[in-house]
Amino acid sequence: METGQHSKNRFQSLSLARRLLLGALLWSVLLVAGGVVTMTAVYRAETLNILDDEHAATLQTLARAIRPLDDGTGRIEDIEERHPPDPRFLVPLSGKYWQILAVDEFGLQVGDITSRSVFDETLILPPNLQREALENPGQILSANGIGPAEQTVRITVQATTFQARENPILLVAMSDRTLSMAGVDRLRTILLVAMLALAGGTLLAMALGLRYALRPLDRIQSDITEIREGRQAALTGEYPAEVQPLSEELNKLLDHNREVVSRARTHVGNLAHALKRPLAVLRNEANGETQLDDVVRRQSEAMRSNVDHYLRRAQAAARAEALGVRTQVSEAVQGIARVMNKLFAADGKSVTVDIPIDIYVRTEPQDLEEILGNLLDNACKWARQTVTVTAQHDDDGMVAILIDDDGPGLTPEEREQAIKRGVRLDETAPGTGLGLSIVAEIAGMNGGSLELDESPAGGLRTRVRLRRA
Repeated sequence: METGQHSKNRFQSLSLARRLLLGALLWSVLLVAGGVVTMTAVYRAETLNILDDEHAATLQTLARAIRPLDDGTGRIEDIEERHPPDPRFLVPLSGKYWQILAVDEFGLQVGDITSRSVFDETLILPPNLQREALENPGQILSANGIGPAEQTVRITVQATTFQARENPILLVAMSDRTLSMAGVDRLRTILLVAMLALAGGTLLAMALGLRYALRPLDRIQSDITEIREGRQAALTGEYPAEVQPLSEELNKLLDHNREVVSRARTHVGNLAHALKRPLAVLRNEANGETQLDDVVRRQSEAMRSNVDHYLRRAQAAARAEALGVRTQVSEAVQGIARVMNKLFAADGKSVTVDIPIDIYVRTEPQDLEEILGNLLDNACKWARQTVTVTAQHDDDGMVAILIDDDGPGLTPEEREQAIKRGVRLDETAPGTGLGLSIVAEIAGMNGGSLELDESPAGGLRTRVRLRRA
C-alpha cells in the first residue's frame, strides 16, 4: 500500500512536460509494438494466401492431368503433357512439389505420382489434414507441415472422386515457406526500425515543442522570483492568451497583498495612538507620593512596555507578509552606526562597519533598522571601546549579520537567558529587557533567527540570520 502511494506521489510531482512526454512514450511503445505485430501478421497471412492461390491453380491443373481407365478396374491414367508447367517442378528439391495420391477404403496410401522435384524423398501429409480432406471431397484445405529435406512447407490438399472409382484421389501441392517467412522477418525488421525512428522523431519534436510552449511559464517563474526578492513590483510583459489571465490574477493578488499590509500598518498606528495617550495621562496624573500613585505609575509603565512590544510585533508580522521586499544591509547599518558613534563618542566607544554593498535581505527596512538598532545599542552599552559589524552570505540562502563587541561577554547560561522576554541580566543598566526578545521575534517573523555566541574580540557575538534577497 505504501509503495503504491509512494509511486502515486512521485507521478504527481512530475512536471507537466515530463507527464506529457511519459504519456507519449507509453503510447509510442504500444503503437510501435502493436503496429509491428499487426502488420507482420497481416503480411504473413497474405503471403500464405498467395501460396494457397498458387496451390489451388496447381490442383486444378493436376485434376485435368488424370482420368479413369475404361477397363472397369478403377485405375487412373496419368496424362504427362498436362502436368503443371512450372519448371521448378522439374528441379530436384526445388521447394515446389505436387503429388497425385491414391488411397484405399481405409485411407491408406496405395499408389502415387509425384513431380520430379520430389527426387528420391517422400511427401508426408499431416494425418489430420489427409483425414479432413477425405471427409470433405472437393474442398481445398491448407496447412503447414514438413516437406522433403526437412523443409518447412505449405501444403494444400483436395480430394477428387470419379464415378468409375470407389475411393477418392488426393491431389497435393507443396511449397517451401522459408523464403516467404524470411520476407516476413525482413518486413518486421524494416517496420520496427521505421516506426522506432518515427516515434523517436515525434517524441523529439514534442519535447522541443513543449519546451517552446512552456517558456512563458519559465518567464512567470523568473518574474515571481524577481518580485519575491524585491527587484520588481509586478509581472510585466505580454504572455500567450492561455497564460495572460494567470499573469493578471497574480498582479491583482500582489496589489491585494500590498493593500492588506498597508491597512494593517494603519490599524497598528491608530491603535498605538489610541493607547499611548491614555497611558500618558495616567502616568502624569499619578505624580503623587501615595501608594496608589506608585502602583498606577508602575502598572502604566508595564502597560506601555507591553503595548510597545506587541505593536512592534504586529507591525513586523504585517511587514513580513509583504512580497517584493528587498533591503540593502550596508546602507541600513551605516545609518544606525553613525547615530551610535555620536551617542557613545563621549564614552570613547566606536562602531566599525565592514559590509559589502551587494548584500541584500528580504526584510522591510523598518524591521532591519529595529533589529540593528536594538543590537547595536546593546553592544555599545557593554563594549569597552569597539563594536564591529560584518555580514556574509551563508550557503543555505541566508545572510548572517555579525555584531562583535569587546565587552565582558556572557556565559552560555546567560546567553540562553538573555533572549527570553523581559529578562535583564544587569538591573543597574537602563532598559526593559525586551530588546533581544524583540529582535528574536522580528527575525523569526522574517524567516530568520538570532544567536548569541562568544566573540573573537573577547565579548559577545550576536548573529542575526535573515533570508537573502
